[in-house]
Parts: sequence; structure tokens; C-alpha cells
Amino acid sequence: MRRLGELEATVMDVLWRGSEPMLVREVLQEIAKERDLAYTTVMTVLDNLYRKEWVVREMEGRAYRYRAITSREQATAQALRDVLDTASDPESVLLHFAQSVSEEESDILRRALRRKQRKR
Repeated sequence: MRRLGELEATVMDVLWRGSEPMLVREVLQEIAKERDLAYTTVMTVLDNLYRKEWVVREMEGRAYRYRAITSREQATAQALRDVLDTASDPESVLLHFAQSVSEEESDILRRALRRKQRKR
């Protein structure tokens, strides 16, 4: 999965926060609370995200409704997986990461690893 540019990430944030598929106009309204963009800019970004397979779209009347293909958590996990897959020394990366986590995050990782072992 490819990394997102700044504007793509902004649009994806809007879609991830939404509970239903959104029209370009609805995405623009959310973004307009913080920055000024043209309708065509948001439409182009959504079209690019569709081609990159970050979103799916459904025709409604003469416009598309867009929704994210994966959750924010799934996309973030995939980004971490991509980092490990491209690292020349993934063990070292994991060890550095493990040293940086909080106690709470460490507990979460332990629980997840125990669940994974039980499923085997």
C-alpha cells in the first residue's frame, strides 16, 4: 500500500471519521472547516484515491459516494508492515520500536501476541 500525500491523508481522515459513504461536496464541507480548497481539487484527490484503491465509490444520481476500503487502523498496520518489509534489518527496527513504546502499549502488544499464539 502506498503512502498518502498530505492532501490525500486529509481526505482519508474525513472519510474515516464519517459513518457513511460521502459525496465530494460533503468531504469538501468537512475540509473547509480548516482549509480552503476548490471542489475540483477534492474531486481529483478522491479520484486518485479510487485509482490507488484506497476508496471505493458508488454512483448516486449523477455523483459518486466514496468510502474508505480499510479502516484507519488497518491502513496504519499495513504501513508498519511495509516499513518492516523494506527494512534491511527488521529485527533491529522492531527492537528500537519496542524500546519506544509506553507501558500501556507494551501490555497491548503482549496481549496481542498471546492471542496470536493461542490461534496457532
